[in-house]
Amino acid sequence: MPTRTFAPPAQFHLGRSTFAYKSAHLLSHGRQIVWATRTPEGAGTLEVSLGDAAKVRAEAWGPGADWMLEQAPRLVGCDDDPSGFAPHHDVVAKLMRDRGIGFRIGRTDRVLESVVAAVLGQKVHAALAKESLRKLRWKHGARAPGPHKEWLLPTDEQIAKLPYHDWHALNVERKRARIIRYAASRANRLEEICTMSTVDADRRLQAFEGIGPWTSAQVRITALGDPDAVMVGDLHLKNTVCWALAGEARGTDERMMELLEPYAGHRGRVPLLLKMGGITAPRYGPRLSHRRIESH
Repeated sequence: MPTRTFAPPAQFHLGRSTFAYKSAHLLSHGRQIVWATRTPEGAGTLEVSLGDAAKVRAEAWGPGADWMLEQAPRLVGCDDDPSGFAPHHDVVAKLMRDRGIGFRIGRTDRVLESVVAAVLGQKVHAALAKESLRKLRWKHGARAPGPHKEWLLPTDEQIAKLPYHDWHALNVERKRARIIRYAASRANRLEEICTMSTVDADRRLQAFEGIGPWTSAQVRITALGDPDAVMVGDLHLKNTVCWALAGEARGTDERMMELLEPYAGHRGRVPLLLKMGGITAPRYGPRLSHRRIESH
């Protein structure tokens, strides 16, 4: 199987790349991650691990192996440039000291994959969204190449044609299913944003039915590694940012963006650091339901 070795940036920490931190595939205490996806060249599985002499080793399987090896440095954030990011609040400075060493925003360059995950997370608890994504892979996808027990999403065409009753069995109601099916039917238009500016990418994404600022930001962070993307419209994020940066237990999106303005160009790094640090605002009101819809 093809392999490559590359030198990461100074103070690189594989476990603190955004892909590793958000992924369920982080293994061996931050020393190895595994990713399976459908690349433009076919299905592939990638294993990235820390090797000797501060080198990163990547190994890949399947028809998409060469593409994945080329993508590996970008996936773990080697192309991310945080040099313009400077703390303007004490809590951010502390997080940078405690958690920020080696923190990098990676990019997958797989847009539909990111859209599916983001739409599944619209207005439902994160645990339910992740469960729906796992079931979509297991029930309708395929086993990924290589030795790791990973599963791929269905193809674009399969997702676009998946009947609504099958989505219902995944705990996904008709509204989110319709958004995902339409996006999959126009997957080529979505994948084009990888070559666009983040402004144009945001515009293209929000031209799709059911994709607003929140979903667009999710996709741009994951697929494009956009350091300035902020999830406006999130139920809790505005409160968390206002609490952490201003001691205000409740906030608005407008207030959140006002507080993040000193970080323009890198505003998305602040919420990611707050999440890594486990910082949240006090919660007093109702929370998202864990209610399932399969039996309804």
